[in-house]
Amino acid sequence: MSKRRQRSFVVIGLGTFGRTVSTELARYGDHVLGIDIDEHKVSSLSDILAEAVIADGRDEDALRETGAGNYDVALVAIGEDLEANILCTMNLKQIGVPCVWVKALDRVHHRILSRLDVDKVIHPEQEIGQHIAQMLHNPLVRDYINIGNGFFIVDFTLPEQLDGQQIATLELMEKFNIRCLGLLRHGEFLPCEAATTILKTDDKLLLFGDRSHLRAFGETL
Repeated sequence: MSKRRQRSFVVIGLGTFGRTVSTELARYGDHVLGIDIDEHKVSSLSDILAEAVIADGRDEDALRETGAGNYDVALVAIGEDLEANILCTMNLKQIGVPCVWVKALDRVHHRILSRLDVDKVIHPEQEIGQHIAQMLHNPLVRDYINIGNGFFIVDFTLPEQLDGQQIATLELMEKFNIRCLGLLRHGEFLPCEAATTILKTDDKLLLFGDRSHLRAFGETL
């Protein structure tokens, strides 16, 4: 089997968001170029990233000189400066970066970026806020993954009152149109195809379904 080609990333804007993404990518072993106009932010990452340079993404020539056009993916993580965010995005498209992700400040900014034909618009604060609100609303939800088109995989903690019951008693498909992908018990993954599977307190149910059906099920627990 051939080894997967390592992709390269350029992250422009090394504030909290950009720094987190770039250092995580570096931790995974990816080649990362970090760019910012702040010398302190750049120098603090010089020993962590493959490359970290001081440059202004609003300047197309300066961006070309960094070699950003040779990277596979660019992330514009500039937060507060709308003009800098848009100009940097346009410059990345201009110099031929094949895939560009951009952090959006609001809905208007999102619409502007969509007109620039970027590959993905990110709303990190909004997405994290929705994630936290879901878990606060139902404390049995340990985590969830949005897989698109309104469908989610949710990690539910089984409440004490269901201890010893068969999984069939939940009527997941019959009442909620939800599929059980499996359960985690003390760190071990167990299939749940058999209706007679016995549930235990603190089992972690991995459930697949759309938002409304998962919410309806969560409200019954």
